[in-house]
Amino acid sequence: MKLTKRIIAVLLAVVLVAAAFAGCSNAAKEDAGNDTTAAAEKTDLKMGFIFLHDENSTYDKNFIVAAEEACQKMGVEMISKTNIDESDACKEAALDLVDKGCGIIFADSFGHEDFMIEAAKANPDVQFCHATGTKAHTEKLANFHNAFASIYEGRYLAGIAAGMKINEMIDAGKITADQAKMGYVGAFPYAEVKSGYTSFYLGAKSVCPSVTMDVTFTNSWYDETLEKEAANKLIQNKCVLISQHADSMGAPTACEAAGVPNVSYNGSTVEACPNTFIVSSKINWAPYFEYVIQCVKDGKAIDADWTGTIATGSVELTEINEKAAAEGTQAAIDAAKADLEAGKVAVFDTKNFTKDGKALDSYMADVDSDAAFTPDTEVIKNGVFEESTYRSAPYFDVDIDGITILK
Repeated sequence: MKLTKRIIAVLLAVVLVAAAFAGCSNAAKEDAGNDTTAAAEKTDLKMGFIFLHDENSTYDKNFIVAAEEACQKMGVEMISKTNIDESDACKEAALDLVDKGCGIIFADSFGHEDFMIEAAKANPDVQFCHATGTKAHTEKLANFHNAFASIYEGRYLAGIAAGMKINEMIDAGKITADQAKMGYVGAFPYAEVKSGYTSFYLGAKSVCPSVTMDVTFTNSWYDETLEKEAANKLIQNKCVLISQHADSMGAPTACEAAGVPNVSYNGSTVEACPNTFIVSSKINWAPYFEYVIQCVKDGKAIDADWTGTIATGSVELTEINEKAAAEGTQAAIDAAKADLEAGKVAVFDTKNFTKDGKALDSYMADVDSDAAFTPDTEVIKNGVFEESTYRSAPYFDVDIDGITILK
């Protein structure tokens, strides 16, 4: 009898534990179902990615993080190829991704474009998407698409943070107003880079009217040694703040070593540069990846040229490093951002800059890219240079007054 009672008690305990576990499991499932960040149900769709470098590059890491986030959210398998240079290796990588069953293939570097176009022509049933490219609107392939974002707006806001910091230096007596010179490390003298550093300069000038800027190019997207040397050269030339459009930690770490404020790009460098990093602008590519995935799922056409904006969540600034930023920086950025979104401010308003001492009232830009870089499209309307309107990739390539290109 005692043994029977003991067996019954043990069985009852097992039942109660099992019931409790099942309740917890169901509750966990319900919680996961209510979590808006949970991944979507898995589909058979695969998306392939071709990255110029790997996570050691701030540029590529920004794409990689967004791709992982979007694919998880949309329930799509992600297949990546890293360190694919701008050569026939890109086409080979794209064709391999086709063989692996990818229905969408994306490449992240300007020089990948021609190879992606070749792969697209050979595989009309696969969608090929490309960042920073210029040819989708003239190639007119149903399965080849370009995308970018109005990052010039983000750089303009980051420029305001720079101008605020320089004002702080002037007010503290560390420099005079005529010593308000910034430095900029650029990769190549392409329109994308010129558009970026010009908008950054105009943002700084909007709050610090005496600011000027020196620009030097490394002629490489990623070369940590050259980028560090370029930043040090600018610092030696008495630039009191440095920014960059180049992909390594070269410039930020040079600034940290020299104690010079730095506005970064493509993500925060605060961990490595806690004393000098102020803020960074970046493109968030997740909204675009989600957009193309949804288009393929729904059987809808993908835009030939897609331009993300602040409103789409594609243009972002990192958190400000209060240790390095000037007081009031966040409030100034918030006010300017609101004006941009409301259309009260245009980054390339021709009232705010001159070229060779004169205002621009007309400008023919090279929008329909060709080997001769032929100007073909009037881009100034109502006193504004309309960047990224006639194609997604930037075409602002004006050398404006106040910016000196170093030989």
